[in-house]
Amino acid sequence: MTGTTATISGLAASTTHTYTVTARDAANNESAKSASVTATTQAGSGGGTPVAANGQLRVCGTKLCNKNGKQIQLRGMSTHGLQWYRQCVTNGSLTALATDWKADVVRLSTYVQEGGYETNPRAFTDLAHTLIEQVSAQGMYVIVDWHMLTPGDPNYNLARARTFFTEIAQRHAARPNILYEIANEPSGVSWSTIKGYAEQIIPVIRAQDPDGIVLVGTRAWSSLGVSEGASETEVTGNPVNASNIMYTFHFYAASHGTEYLDTLSRAADRIPMFVTEFGTQNYAGEDANDFTMSQRYLDLMASKKISWVNWNFSDDNRSGAVFKTGTCAAGGPWTGTAPLKEAGVWIRDRIRTADDF
Repeated sequence: MTGTTATISGLAASTTHTYTVTARDAANNESAKSASVTATTQAGSGGGTPVAANGQLRVCGTKLCNKNGKQIQLRGMSTHGLQWYRQCVTNGSLTALATDWKADVVRLSTYVQEGGYETNPRAFTDLAHTLIEQVSAQGMYVIVDWHMLTPGDPNYNLARARTFFTEIAQRHAARPNILYEIANEPSGVSWSTIKGYAEQIIPVIRAQDPDGIVLVGTRAWSSLGVSEGASETEVTGNPVNASNIMYTFHFYAASHGTEYLDTLSRAADRIPMFVTEFGTQNYAGEDANDFTMSQRYLDLMASKKISWVNWNFSDDNRSGAVFKTGTCAAGGPWTGTAPLKEAGVWIRDRIRTADDF
């Protein structure tokens, strides 16, 4: 105790304590007791991190729920392709994402083609392990993104996916913070083809990690089929034969307007949805930001507790990369708004909004 201030540690959250105070002078004479003072500690924050607060997640009905069965929404960032922008994902940048941005979740994008996993499976699997550990150390959730894109048929990489997810799930099954995204953006194939792929990969993961949530990509670049002239009804009417799964939806606000927004809204009332990728720009992640349409999506997702991840946590020259070009090569700075492009400032502000855990 110093002067009139005392700090008492080790008290439980949401508990009430009553104190009286005495004082001693230099001759060790003790004063009479003060009047009693009552204080109540604040509600607990679950240890201060999203994972400490929420633990092992599960799907409950059409929602994402925490260890206590409470419906929650996660918000965070996706990396760019790790074969190109590994230098943007460091202990420093992840610390900033956790503490300055106050993100809940990080999506680690392991591209399969385009110089990714297929060129060196061992190296890219090891990189995934390393980054899973680094994100986990920050108390955030991890989406392990199997970033298949071209070819658009996920079965083209079926054998590779089996190998990758077997090892990832085996190594990290004990962690409560892992979600498995098994097909980034299927395209040019039917929903039944994607469903068949999912029903082969999900058991591979379940054999190692029976509790982890699996995220299933949808037709037409995970647009629930809209970008190929279909709709969500092909999924809601023929869901994947598995439990504890969610379906993914991707949008880019300057390209994907009300038709896409309404599709997501309808689907979320029928099946569990997770927006694992979106941007405030066009579908290429570049050119002008449409913050008005983006906010319409964010408002919808907040109202229906649809979790989301923004693309992307890099310093790529396109407008969709949150950092100004050169930030990653310079090793930061990572905090505040100075190193951020316009889209980065906008999305950081929305991730920082208080969670409802």
